[in-house]
Amino acid sequence: MTLPLDQATFSSGVHAADWRAAVRAAGVDLVTAGAVGRAYVDELVQQIEQAGPYCVVAPGVAVPHAKASAVVRRDALAVVVLDEPVAFGHTHHDPVRVVIGLAATSSKRHLQILSELANALDASGVIDRLAAAATRDEAIAALRA
Repeated sequence: MTLPLDQATFSSGVHAADWRAAVRAAGVDLVTAGAVGRAYVDELVQQIEQAGPYCVVAPGVAVPHAKASAVVRRDALAVVVLDEPVAFGHTHHDPVRVVIGLAATSSKRHLQILSELANALDASGVIDRLAAAATRDEAIAALRA
C-alpha cells in the first residue's frame, strides 16, 4: 500500500454547517500540514460546485480532491470526522460523516491514491471504524486494515 498515511492528519468532532464547510475543514488540515497551498482549499470546493458530488464514494464518506498542480507540495490525506453528518447532494451515499481530503503531486499518484483509498474503504467495517475514531492512530489503523 502506498497511501500517504504516515503524515496523514486527523480531526474529529468537527462541526460543518454544510458540505462546503466540511470540504474546507479537510482542505485547511492539508494546508496546516504543509502539503498544499491555500488555493487548494478553493479548488476542492470549486471542483464539487462544477462536477457535483462525485467525491462521495461510499455511504457516509466523501473524498474531495482536485487536480495535481503547483499548489500541491506532497501527497497527503486529511481525515475529518464530522460531529453531525452533512448532505452533499448524492442520491445514495448521503449524508456524509467522514471527509478524506486528498492531495497528489501527479496525475499518476492521484489515481493510485484514489484506487487504494477506494479499496481500503471497501473493506468490511472500515467506514464505521473511521466514523468512530477518536484518535489519529485509530483512523490510520482503520485505513491500514
